[in-house]
Amino acid sequence: MTDLLPPSFYARDALEVAADLLGVLLCRDQVVLRITEVEAYRWPEDTANHGRHGRTLRNEALWGPPGRVYLYVCYGIHHLLNLVTGEEGQAAAVLIRACEPVAGLDLIQRRRRGKIGPSLLTGPGKVGAALGLDLGWNHHPLYEPGGLEVRWGAPVKGRLAGPRVGIAYARPEHRDAPWRLAIPDSPWVSCRSQLQPSQES
Repeated sequence: MTDLLPPSFYARDALEVAADLLGVLLCRDQVVLRITEVEAYRWPEDTANHGRHGRTLRNEALWGPPGRVYLYVCYGIHHLLNLVTGEEGQAAAVLIRACEPVAGLDLIQRRRRGKIGPSLLTGPGKVGAALGLDLGWNHHPLYEPGGLEVRWGAPVKGRLAGPRVGIAYARPEHRDAPWRLAIPDSPWVSCRSQLQPSQES
């Protein structure tokens, strides 16, 4: 298995980390997923960021330190996985939106109730379910062996970029910012019609 990403990897702007997370591996026990789509939630101006109104019990893990898990429940059902970035005390993270299965497909399919193909993992709630995550994973260090790990994967050539999903409450400049990134030519990507080749690839 490839090496764990060090804490220093995460201690940067969320958009930089998001770009470098494409192609990286999420590992928990026998399940290994390759990250194919992410969203950056930046600090301090981003009005789509969960930390925009300050520190709360719900978003406590978002404030760092970097390289840890921030997990929250969406619609009372879906556990959404975020990787904390930036400096400790900053509320910034990268949401994992979609992945491709690398290992543990049988277990992934059981957790996803028999789904097959890209519908298994194209959506952040699906990723959380495939990994069997719950709120107990908040604050988990991703750079330590055991539990949930993030490990280097094969480099990605180019990327797609577009607006983030489900942030109608944000200011227009943040709602429309191309801070959702994805691997080109992969079926394991959600809402593809809103993505275009990135000028920074």
